[in-house]
Amino acid sequence: MSIPQRVTKAHATGNDFVLYLDAAGDREPTAAEVRFLCDRHFGVGGDGLIRLTRPDAVADLTAAQREACAQGGAEWFMDYRNADGSLAEMCGNGTRATALFARRAGLFAGGTFRLGTRAGVKELAYLGDLEPYGRDVFRVDIGAWRMGERGAHRVSIPGTEGSAPGTFVDMGNPHVVAIVGAAAGIDRTPALREALACAGLPDVPDLDLAVKPVVSPAIPTDQNVEFVRIDALGEDAGAATMRVNERGCGETLSCGTGLCATAVTLRAHTGVGVWDITVRGGVLRVEVSDGDVRLTGSATLVADLDLL
Repeated sequence: MSIPQRVTKAHATGNDFVLYLDAAGDREPTAAEVRFLCDRHFGVGGDGLIRLTRPDAVADLTAAQREACAQGGAEWFMDYRNADGSLAEMCGNGTRATALFARRAGLFAGGTFRLGTRAGVKELAYLGDLEPYGRDVFRVDIGAWRMGERGAHRVSIPGTEGSAPGTFVDMGNPHVVAIVGAAAGIDRTPALREALACAGLPDVPDLDLAVKPVVSPAIPTDQNVEFVRIDALGEDAGAATMRVNERGCGETLSCGTGLCATAVTLRAHTGVGVWDITVRGGVLRVEVSDGDVRLTGSATLVADLDLL
């Protein structure tokens, strides 16, 4: 086995991972090892595997990506794999779990940590315990976003009647976000009224996300799909509920980049850029500006495990 004998189980608002430190850079996992470790019946169990290592030890990185890590001050890299063994560009929740893991290991001092990812260098600030977001809270600057035409896709779920318009958002990895409902009276913009009028899926809690959603027109890279209901909307901030089906692992309790993509889409429909979003794993804050997105949420180290 390529991976070390000792690994750590962690989660960030229920999005769970198997992590290990590879300081020497010689413990790159195989796809089969990732699938084994992430298997919830025969392995440790997780939505993905994270190898914390040096950028130079990540075989698939280009010279430009390694140079970006050096220029961005990232000595450490989050080598993230989906549960099916495939590579992933980015995982917002994974950055927080990785930062807490690195903090315990003494890999950074002070309150900030710069972490390399396949979607660029991310800066994380440690905020400690912060209500209502939980313990060991980090704020991560996810970086730039790119949104496609509003409602240009159609999202459906096999076996579920109806569909809803979906908006493509690139957060360093691909997402399609569907607004499927809103609390009474929340329809103050034409864009939101149009989206709600075209939505024909059940309410967020009632969706069957064990089934992979279908996006049309299809996106060649595949994508994560987020379903959101707006619960409250003020002048400066809003609240929403979200669920997600992630490519490579199915429904997860939380998805950091998916939360960011959701907030980007909500901003485009309402003009409001600050959102507290409830997922099955907890509550997180997302702040969207024209230039970037910041995500605030907790992380938890569950256990250190010795593999047999």
